[in-house]
Amino acid sequence: MSDLFWILISAMVVNNFTLALFLGLCPFMGVSARVATALRMGAANIFVMVITSLTAWVLNTFVLTYAPYLRLISFIVVIASLVQIVEMTIKKLSPTLFRELGIFLPLITTNCAILGLAIFQTNRGYGLLEGLAFAVGAGLGLALALVLMASIRQQTELSDLPGLARNMGLVLIVAASLSMAFMGFAGLLSS
Repeated sequence: MSDLFWILISAMVVNNFTLALFLGLCPFMGVSARVATALRMGAANIFVMVITSLTAWVLNTFVLTYAPYLRLISFIVVIASLVQIVEMTIKKLSPTLFRELGIFLPLITTNCAILGLAIFQTNRGYGLLEGLAFAVGAGLGLALALVLMASIRQQTELSDLPGLARNMGLVLIVAASLSMAFMGFAGLLSS
């Protein structure tokens, strides 16, 4: 049980997909203007990551043992299908959120963090529970990065900043600072 906890913490903080491994930067840079939107995008990513992890485990355990060369294409098909389901659900349940997320919602399909999760899980030989803990941790880490960026961007909207540091300049400075801070956790789980 403690191994599952450390897998979750490691994926969330130490090996944060966005701030340490630089995966999932498109939504990190694009959807992080408002905290509410960042939270919703984080929730959508967590959902897709958990279902992807479950599906990757099923595929690896029962299907891909006989055809490992189909691993990458299988993961891409699963991720694209899951994102379509999430997109249709959000469009039906919350049209406002669907408009807020805009192009970034279908871009979850090409989000390298989602594909990276399936590949890392497979390469590390995680079982079902380990894979789910890894997916939840990675999703929470991505959501944490989105919310941190969004909260900093919201706070600085009313600040008196030079023109050069506004918009994308500010985003890049904040992203670099957050990344360096999270890389400080790298020695946390070393034995």
